[in-house]
Amino acid sequence: MPAVTRRLLLESLSSLPLLPAALLAASQRADAKQSATTVYELRVYHAAPGKLGELLARFRDHTTKLFEKHGMKNVAYWTPVDEPERGNMLVYILQHPSRDAATANWKSFQDDPEWKRVKEESEAHGKLAEKIDSTFMSLTDFSPRLR
Repeated sequence: MPAVTRRLLLESLSSLPLLPAALLAASQRADAKQSATTVYELRVYHAAPGKLGELLARFRDHTTKLFEKHGMKNVAYWTPVDEPERGNMLVYILQHPSRDAATANWKSFQDDPEWKRVKEESEAHGKLAEKIDSTFMSLTDFSPRLR
């Protein structure tokens, strides 16, 4: 390794003010690439009669942590406040790095022995959801960016 001379050190310091701009540009390129491939998954669970509380408990206590373990980012969860959906529906959004990643994430989640155990135990007295809807989405160019 060559010795650092005073002159070399002073010359390299002159380019130091450009470093933040270069880092910002690289970060923006990475953000643009990520936002171009990032997908959001809207999921709607139609709970079996009287099972919404158990479904919410399973998500609260297990599922959200398992999603994160398998590369899915929990964006937000909702329950409707108006009838007829009140008391029988869970709506949530997950974020995936890409559509291909979403497929891989779901496969690894469904193959996870912990998930299989949790699902089996929580459905010992019947299924918690009658129907699950899934829609993959991308942000529009005018949407605020989600983190």
